[in-house]
Amino acid sequence: MVSNPDGFDGEAYQERLDAMADAGADLHGEARFVMAYMPESVLDAGCGTGRVALELARAGVYVIGVDRDASMLAVARRLAHDLVAELPAVRLEFVESDLAELEVGGTFDVVVMAGNVPLFTPSGTERSLVAGAARHVRRGGLLIAGFQLDGGYSLELYDLHCAAGGLEVVDRYASWDRQVFAGGQYAVSVHRRP
Repeated sequence: MVSNPDGFDGEAYQERLDAMADAGADLHGEARFVMAYMPESVLDAGCGTGRVALELARAGVYVIGVDRDASMLAVARRLAHDLVAELPAVRLEFVESDLAELEVGGTFDVVVMAGNVPLFTPSGTERSLVAGAARHVRRGGLLIAGFQLDGGYSLELYDLHCAAGGLEVVDRYASWDRQVFAGGQYAVSVHRRP
């Protein structure tokens, strides 16, 4: 096991995901949502063990997954190795970095933050998180984020942080299966760089 000062355990997290999949849970709603925009490149910001990144790469998208947690990335890299053995043309890499400080040297068609990423950010650093993600969105590209709204980070504040990063809101849904957002405890927001 990889030592982790944040207390995360990538193997235990992946075991929970595997159990959910074995029980019939659909774990790929976020990837399907992103694929509807037909991206050629995606930055999976806060990728965890690579659930979304791996599915996007399997679909032929060039993906960089980023997470600050070494134990999560260790699992993601192991799973990516297995995927590349199955599909050698897969274009996928993982980077260990805090999203607020991330610089990968390029921009992407889509930057996705699935899995409540803003809520795993220390309170007061959300603006830096969004700025780090926004600077990797190409002109005409999208930042897509889904998170719980009862965790202390409001949509109004998120929209302000996106606007500060040069992005404008274009769509908002109540779920990854595109249910209409009419308030509630969860939102998937789509912002575009004009």
